[in-house]
Amino acid sequence: MKIGISCYPTHGGSGVVAAELGLQLANAGHEIHIVSYATPFRLNTFHPNIKIHDVEVAAYPLFKYPPFALSLATKLAEIAKEYGLDILHAHYAVPHATSAWLAKQIIAPTKIKLITTLHGTDITLVGADASFQRVVKFSIEQSDGVTAVSNYLRKRTQEEFGVKHDIRVLYNFIDPARGDNPTHVCKKSQYAPDNEFLLMHASNFRPVKRVTDIVRIFAKVRDAVPARLLLIGEGPERMLVQQVVKDLGIQKDVIFMGQVDLIDDLLKCADIFLLPSEQESFGLAALEAMNCRVPVIGATTGGLPEVVVHGETGFLFPVGDIKDMANACIELLKNPAQHAAFREAARKRAVEEFGIDVIMPRWMKFYEEVLAG
Repeated sequence: MKIGISCYPTHGGSGVVAAELGLQLANAGHEIHIVSYATPFRLNTFHPNIKIHDVEVAAYPLFKYPPFALSLATKLAEIAKEYGLDILHAHYAVPHATSAWLAKQIIAPTKIKLITTLHGTDITLVGADASFQRVVKFSIEQSDGVTAVSNYLRKRTQEEFGVKHDIRVLYNFIDPARGDNPTHVCKKSQYAPDNEFLLMHASNFRPVKRVTDIVRIFAKVRDAVPARLLLIGEGPERMLVQQVVKDLGIQKDVIFMGQVDLIDDLLKCADIFLLPSEQESFGLAALEAMNCRVPVIGATTGGLPEVVVHGETGFLFPVGDIKDMANACIELLKNPAQHAAFREAARKRAVEEFGIDVIMPRWMKFYEEVLAG
């Protein structure tokens, strides 16, 4: 197959999943074309079956905002025609699926299939904006195949947009080898020199991630057991988070790592991963933590309960329940046998339910169904 994948290149879950899917398809011998405004960070090494196409957006005085969606549609049409693509796979309903649909019209009557993968923000935030609702619904219904990363997201899409189109749930996946390979990068003593417990969080520091809750959870944990907190990522709330850390007087025990491309090595040093988000359509960061044998303490929100099994691979509580999340951390850290059991259960679930060997055959079957339809 020849597949064009359009996505954001950033550190969010959609960019990671799109890049990893492209890589696995390329490893299987398919010709993959990645179309974005920059190279996705997970595709920064050469692969003979992957071609990267940058979308350049010209700035004209006439336009207050550069027309990215039109530039993307033009690029997708050019690539589809030049390389004879079979499928355009858009990650996000807007603008990627909308641009891909327009590209189909540009190259008509040349036949090409359109697959749209919904990741969450396009539905829960962007799509819920009244100004985008019609275009999101249109883009979904004009797709030849639609997938969602969780049952929660599929249900919410159908309810909020009245979409009748079949939506296939295909979970995000992990490479089990990344969680099992020994790390020569992260030495826990570097971050916890006195053998403290190490709590960790990774995100884009948006308000929806509730990173200030993480700091407050950590402060309670630190009062009960020796611990340090590793915060990975950058984003609009970083300065606020730093201020909360300062207000609580815990600066020496909180480490801001900034942006990290591959966090597997760091995760292998962690004892607990915190994800108390207000909204998670799936929770890829939680899955990556579980793959590295790290239990997850988070919120019973969105698709996260489809990933984390409460009382087995971690604990989930209502959004904002800082006290119970902190107590769960303390209980786990004070009970080595329980902590060890949670570690192994997390790894087992990640591999058996979300491993490449489990999820990729489902993707291949879906591509074949769409092509045959």
